[in-house]
Amino acid sequence: MTKPLWAPWRLEYIVEADEEAECIFCAPDEQLLVYRGDRALVLLNKFPYASGHLLVAPTRHTGDYVSLVRDESAEIHALASQAIAALGQVYSPQGFNLGWNLGRIAGAGILDHVHQHVVPRWAGDTNFMPVLADVKVLPEHLLETAQRLHDAWPR
Repeated sequence: MTKPLWAPWRLEYIVEADEEAECIFCAPDEQLLVYRGDRALVLLNKFPYASGHLLVAPTRHTGDYVSLVRDESAEIHALASQAIAALGQVYSPQGFNLGWNLGRIAGAGILDHVHQHVVPRWAGDTNFMPVLADVKVLPEHLLETAQRLHDAWPR
């Protein structure tokens, strides 16, 4: 039986994302920046689905997935792999969701800059709190998460 995943708090973010003055990937919050490579970067999601939710994006500003060149795609893939390693070391998740939301209808909150989500998952990490109270329980401050992942990042 299929169970729907409800994330009502995301609507506020999706609606307001277009109102951001600067692209979060072109001018990232340095406190949330986990790693910057030559062609891609890793940023902690400010509106996470789970603790440690990372975004991997090309440094070049593009909203078109098909426009990614081979070197960008390769670095994004490598950084997603490194993200899994760092998250595994710091948080020992039991699984991961990796994905791209391309287009507003697919859930993209940021249309103008493509990015891949890396979300650590644990048994029971989705519970009644978001559904009944529109509340997410994140057991660690975002800046602490960013620092721990930065320190654990493979060099």
